[in-house]
Amino acid sequence: IAADCSDFSNLREIKKQLLLIAGLTRERGLLHSSKWSAELAFSLPALPLAELQPPPPITEEDAQDMDAYTLAKAYFDVKEYDRAAHFLHGCNSKKAYFLYMYSRYLSGEKKKDDETVDSLGPLEKGQVKNEALRELRVELSKKHQARELDGFGLYLYGVVLRKLDLVKEAIDVFVEATHVLPLHWGAWLELCNLITDKEMLKFLSLPDTWMKEFFLAHIYTELQLIEEALQKYQNLIDVGFSKSSYIVSQIAVAYHNIRDIDKALSIFNELRKQDPYRIENMDTFSNLLYVRSMKSELSYLAHNLCEIDKYRVETCCVIGNYYSLRSQHEKAALYFQRALKLNPRYLGAWTLMGHEYMEMKNTSAAIQAYRHAIEVNKRDYRAWYGLGQTYEILKMPFYCLYYYRRAHQLRPNDSRMLVALGECYEKLNQLVEAKKCYWRAYAVGDVEKMALVKLAKLHEQLTESEQAAQCYIKYIQDIYSCGEIVEHLEESTAFRYLAQYYFKCKLWDEASTCAQKCCAFNDTREEGKALLRQILQLRNQGETPSTEMPAPFFLPASLSANNTPTRRVSPLNLSSVTP
Repeated sequence: IAADCSDFSNLREIKKQLLLIAGLTRERGLLHSSKWSAELAFSLPALPLAELQPPPPITEEDAQDMDAYTLAKAYFDVKEYDRAAHFLHGCNSKKAYFLYMYSRYLSGEKKKDDETVDSLGPLEKGQVKNEALRELRVELSKKHQARELDGFGLYLYGVVLRKLDLVKEAIDVFVEATHVLPLHWGAWLELCNLITDKEMLKFLSLPDTWMKEFFLAHIYTELQLIEEALQKYQNLIDVGFSKSSYIVSQIAVAYHNIRDIDKALSIFNELRKQDPYRIENMDTFSNLLYVRSMKSELSYLAHNLCEIDKYRVETCCVIGNYYSLRSQHEKAALYFQRALKLNPRYLGAWTLMGHEYMEMKNTSAAIQAYRHAIEVNKRDYRAWYGLGQTYEILKMPFYCLYYYRRAHQLRPNDSRMLVALGECYEKLNQLVEAKKCYWRAYAVGDVEKMALVKLAKLHEQLTESEQAAQCYIKYIQDIYSCGEIVEHLEESTAFRYLAQYYFKCKLWDEASTCAQKCCAFNDTREEGKALLRQILQLRNQGETPSTEMPAPFFLPASLSANNTPTRRVSPLNLSSVTP
């Protein structure tokens, strides 16, 4: 079956193809692909009876293997994989052969997972291997060379190669699988997990089919190319997939990835109304509630998922987040461990467990957990960032620099990575680099409003008083312009520095305004009062305010070199600013 139409003009045809592939994947035990196709088909209008397709015709080979296949499929469905494989041995039909090989593969995986859970805590490096993989590879490669594998066979061969870490060969086989059977979502998804950057994507020759649009939207989300991903999903909604819960959840995940938290939360809330028993992606939803410290909502979500299915990895992660928000870190780590016992390849739990061990000051366990996360997915910037933080605690700045750099490459416009990099360079005394990082963090939109203060302090260190003053002025303007009343720890530092700076420049009015501001903060109150007394004294002695204004505030050339916008700043009119 081909998904030839590369456009979406004929949605009825697409619906037929989706229903057909949902049936074919279900017969082969590929449950996740079957579920994905069925969900997508459900979002399209129903077909009239006359247009429903008859099941595909049965071949002579199928008829011969029918009894063995029916029995084996029953065993397969109750997870008796060895038993299923035993009864399928020697079958020739494509469907029975696939189920035979897939049963052997799953049997090996199940034994591996059981052994991992029994013998090791989730933090030991799993040296347990799926013993069946090598034999499967030998048999499948013979069939592959003889061109006897159908689309499903190619998919399984690709999975075996990936499990044996033969990434390049696996990619080639998955691409071939998408050409032979473009409708099978599983092959596209496997390809997503193996592509690490946009360059790799360019060199793949993919079939020109409507399925490719879903694949591209998914891979763009994974590669943090969120603008492109959202555009693709919007196009899919416009052509008729607006009811698809899969697309809605992917859009929510995309907004989560660019930290547009309000948008993501509203989409997730809408999704839960449409599909109240959905568990997929609810761990991402709980991350958003966690970031916003929404305890009651997170508690409700945790209880709700617990009622639906207590032993799903997503449920365990939601409960872990709930305990973490309540600062019960041991309990949180316990639930992340439980998630990993259910699925050792579950990425989110490794990273979150790393965070919990960090909170518990157990750095070696945190490092182990983050490394596992990276093994599962090299694109997880949170794990790279977590490793950077861990090595920072261990006072190993060179290691830390390496990991922060990796995190920054994955999230070039995330100010947190840039600030962390800047701090690292500062510790290594590479101050020019540090300045560039802080300035860039400010330019891309500083989430934590700390970059300017750190930049100012660097200028202070280097006795570049004008630039330091300029940074503090920008910082104060930023704080007051955002209109939020937030406790900013460095506000007093900024006013103290500016008061002294204007005092040196003999600009008494500005200096006394800043000194008065200093009096509002406990840590600078005394200095502020002392400075005001000095200003009063000098004024009484008849010292005239200096007519020389400090040199106009331009950014030093070294900072502008990084293609970042520079802003001309006028001296600050503080009289209009009320804290």
